[in-house]
Amino acid sequence: MKKSKRKITNHLQQDVIKIAGKTIFINPFLYWRRFDENTNRWLREPGQMSEEQIQSNRNRFYPEIEWDDLSIEEKHIKDAAVEMFLKTLELISTFHPYLSAGQLLEVERKMAIIKKIPFEKWVTKSFAKKARLLEHEKRKFQRERFLSSWREWFSLENTQQAIFPLIVTIFISSFIGWSLGISKNSCNPYFEQEMDQFN
Repeated sequence: MKKSKRKITNHLQQDVIKIAGKTIFINPFLYWRRFDENTNRWLREPGQMSEEQIQSNRNRFYPEIEWDDLSIEEKHIKDAAVEMFLKTLELISTFHPYLSAGQLLEVERKMAIIKKIPFEKWVTKSFAKKARLLEHEKRKFQRERFLSSWREWFSLENTQQAIFPLIVTIFISSFIGWSLGISKNSCNPYFEQEMDQFN
């Protein structure tokens, strides 16, 4: 119990910076109680900022990286992390308007050191969740399309004209087969037993 409390405390200490006697969260999700639904969606959904805005800030948060050497997937993850940095700074500026440019720079530097890996992990999970939802929607759409095409095919007059005689034939064949089976299986043994009793 003490270990888990210590772990939570350490995480919270990493997510906090004190400037001018004020506590500032550098984890954007710690502001969630002050969010409205639109802000929550804006924060949690990658792709809310323009590519130009993200690309122009790449070196600001990842000065050590050669972007041309990254795979497309790695670029997507790191671009989404850059977006998280920008959104977090925007939230901090909104909730702490008294911070000077120098103080915001201090916050940004701590964020760049501490939040890279957490942001990258978070956006990776977010992309995976989005991919699962898209796959689910795709399958649902394909099922609905399949059922719809069958319904349309059955509703065509030509289809009904072709299928109706077939259904009638199958029904009559089944009925005749059933009738013959019943008469053959049920009558003969009964009469044979009766004849045996008389003999």
